Amino acid sequence: MGLLQQVLGIELPLIQAPMAGVQGSALAVAVSNAGGLGSLPCAMLGAEALRAELASIRAQTAKPFNVNFFCHHTPVADPAGEAAWRQSLAPYYVEFGIDPSAIPAGPGRLPFDAATADLLAAFKPPVVSFHFGLPSDALLARVRSWGAKVISSATTVEEARWLEAHGADVIVAQGLEAGGHRGMFLTDELSTQVGTFALLPQIVHAVRVPVVAAGGIADAAGVRAALALGAAGVQVGTAYLLCPEATTSAIHRAALTSEAARHTALTNLYTGHPARGIMTRLMREQGPLSAVAPVFPLATSAVAPLRAKAEGMGSGDFSPLWAGQNASGCRAVPAAQLTRELAGG
Repeated sequence: MGLLQQVLGIELPLIQAPMAGVQGSALAVAVSNAGGLGSLPCAMLGAEALRAELASIRAQTAKPFNVNFFCHHTPVADPAGEAAWRQSLAPYYVEFGIDPSAIPAGPGRLPFDAATADLLAAFKPPVVSFHFGLPSDALLARVRSWGAKVISSATTVEEARWLEAHGADVIVAQGLEAGGHRGMFLTDELSTQVGTFALLPQIVHAVRVPVVAAGGIADAAGVRAALALGAAGVQVGTAYLLCPEATTSAIHRAALTSEAARHTALTNLYTGHPARGIMTRLMREQGPLSAVAPVFPLATSAVAPLRAKAEGMGSGDFSPLWAGQNASGCRAVPAAQLTRELAGG
């Protein structure tokens, strides 16, 4: 048994990436029961929804599972910045007949806090993972109080060293190929971001804790390559998006199986933080990265009604179609089957 399996209590060296908006407990349960580490994305769940999802997982598996949270700093409201952002989107509001003054401003996602830790304590999830660093020492101690292992993502060697120094049990080396939000937290400079197989051996060399490779890994050959470079395991997200247990929308599923999936980019238009997704009309016309997009997660509210209108017409032009650079492993097969195949079974 490998080091990752020993630390996390799993059978296969594979973590299913937590993917907010395209999955719930069903995918996590399927992966955990297949021997991997299923993950539940919790950053967009309110207290009642989180409690219901945790109860569902506990009722369906006795295997280890992971709950994932963001630990960003809540930004200060910036009315002038929000106005500039909405002005840049004004032609779209006119096109869809949307009154921008009726769009509420709001954070969209809340960081991990004491109330959430209290809720988790009743369920004692065996693994808790974080994006954008780690929460405060006090919150981390609360998580550890029930014996949970802690995972977080690093996009640079410096971030990996920081995570190890601050108590992470496992570090995910998130390469530039990975879909969804970049886990970067020590810098905003995108030029620091490198590919998975360049980043992985550097982080393995720099830290002593198990390192998990993430980004562009879509099949068993990719898993073997990561392990050969020193990874204790892999984290796979995009390949699971077509599984029946995922809640991926029909629009998103269609994009993943089309030629469009070959063209992804980092964009801050949908949330304010760089995240990789399939190119959309909004990204092409605004440019994937906008200087006027509010900081994470304040960009979300102004785009939300555009997304809703377009999706109602069957279009993903204004939708965050998160995906990594390698969607070749996406198949509409049960998550348990995909998990075993990725692990070489």
